[in-house]
Amino acid sequence: MSSPMLAAYDEKAQLAFMPEPVSQQPKKTRCVGRTLVKGLVVVFALLTCLQSLQVVDLRSCWSDGAMDVSAELCPQASAVVPEKNAELWTSLGKSFNTDAFKGRAVEWLGGAVRVPTQSYDKMAPVGQDPRWDAFGPFHDYLLGAFPLVHSSLELTKVNTYGLVYVWKGSESSLKPVLLAAHQDVVPVNPDTVDKWSYPPFSGHFDGKRIWGRGSSDDKSGLIGILSSIESLLERGFQPTRGVVLAFGFDEEASGIHGAASIGKYLLSTYGKDAFLLLVDEGGGFAQEFGGVFATPAIAEKGYIDVRVEVTSPGGHSSVPPAHTTIGILSQLLVHYEANPYEARLARGTPMYLKSQCLAAHAPSIPHKLRRALKRAVKSDKALHEAQKELFKDAGFRSFVGTTQAIDLINGGVKTNALPEQAWGVVNHRIATDSSVNAVKEHDTALLKGLAHDFNLSYTAFSEQITGKDTPAYGTLTISDAWGAALEPAPISPIDAPEYALLSGTIKATYNAHRGLDGDKNIVVAPGIMSGNTDTRYYWALTPHIYRYNHHNSGNGTALSNGVHTINESIDADAFLEMIKFFTTLILNADEFKA
Repeated sequence: MSSPMLAAYDEKAQLAFMPEPVSQQPKKTRCVGRTLVKGLVVVFALLTCLQSLQVVDLRSCWSDGAMDVSAELCPQASAVVPEKNAELWTSLGKSFNTDAFKGRAVEWLGGAVRVPTQSYDKMAPVGQDPRWDAFGPFHDYLLGAFPLVHSSLELTKVNTYGLVYVWKGSESSLKPVLLAAHQDVVPVNPDTVDKWSYPPFSGHFDGKRIWGRGSSDDKSGLIGILSSIESLLERGFQPTRGVVLAFGFDEEASGIHGAASIGKYLLSTYGKDAFLLLVDEGGGFAQEFGGVFATPAIAEKGYIDVRVEVTSPGGHSSVPPAHTTIGILSQLLVHYEANPYEARLARGTPMYLKSQCLAAHAPSIPHKLRRALKRAVKSDKALHEAQKELFKDAGFRSFVGTTQAIDLINGGVKTNALPEQAWGVVNHRIATDSSVNAVKEHDTALLKGLAHDFNLSYTAFSEQITGKDTPAYGTLTISDAWGAALEPAPISPIDAPEYALLSGTIKATYNAHRGLDGDKNIVVAPGIMSGNTDTRYYWALTPHIYRYNHHNSGNGTALSNGVHTINESIDADAFLEMIKFFTTLILNADEFKA
């Protein structure tokens, strides 16, 4: 419209909407107006009540919009797909989807399960304990199952049964990728064999799942890596960036013979900080609060087993004291459980970072929790509110704080003899913002009062606490049970290009396996391992250590697949996706430029 026309339009509009004098307004109009206002008041009151009950979120209707700050709370990398090797990646992806390849993959993993490789606590060194001999047949199996891997890669055996494969890249100046897994599995309790749906070392495939000890932990990771490399070699691929594989053989027994030796070998061969990144067993992806979240563990808790030992005079049980050593020990252990460690959600810790990602990207997270987490970045009060809500989940709380679990107990030799000694072992998993010394100090102080009450001479971690110069009824000694205390692992950076490489690979794999596009189908959120992996011996090799094997946990966790108990199994489709993940990671790392 021209200016004169606009002016005329405005004048008519003003006349049209000019209100009549109050005295001239019809009563009916005023009545309707009052009814409308009353209705709005009632609706607003109703919504306010629903808001207080957390049924609706009025704040999402205006500027608070929690998803608006997702980039700030939990930045996401874009999906990363190979460019130089795009055709190879696409072709392999199609091949992995065929029934023929699925049959090969199932047989590769099933065959590995059928070779028992159980490791046990306190095994004597290799060469002295005949139980290590079980790994010889497993090496023979790998040699036959993956011929190209063994003809193309250099293999070094460390401490007899540790396996280090080296796939040399054409550019020796590039830091190689380090992929880790372990050959051993936890023992099967003979008393539970009849409770398995299929024999524990059958490697049975029922058309959907592969069954048996190690099918998930961790032969799926080891065989997934080798299956990926065998497939790449079959297509004639030769890497620009080197790839090193490290397969320990006693991870389930703390890795003191396997990964410990491999770590020393790799450090002496390659030097400190020699690898681009390290990927070992660990997190997978699952449904959480209405979204799909992948959780690479960027750290591990520390570890110490505290032995609590009580001694007192023996004698005939017909003339007992008020408290026997077993009775005293029982009260000490009850006191432990009555005083759990205080968990604290601290900024910068892995589970705090995970919670921020939930706040930023989880569609169904309760709005009250989302708001508290957003404000927790700067507000201690909001952080406490978020912690209170999150700690309602006992599992989340356990991942955050130092935990304690009484796992072993022993005492007495005969029913009519007073026990002269009784002991128990308390397992601690140490929070990333704590330390071994903090746990020692806590436990020492915790039992001091009871040591006094029972008149016990008290020694804690080789230091005399009480009773040095005074008579005592007995002794209380707490110590590092096995001398294997471990500090919490360093936290790997999530603002580094290496983490973006891993995140982008996760997204690309997830999309490719489902025929999806875009970057919002899966969220990558850092997490933590509650247990320890072989990476404890590899800290010096790279600061970029990520514990992740792209295991599809659905609505549960990897631990719900029978790991460490009866009926361990893995979905064949999930195993195929793991192979795709390792393939994509190798190809993406080959083209990676920091």
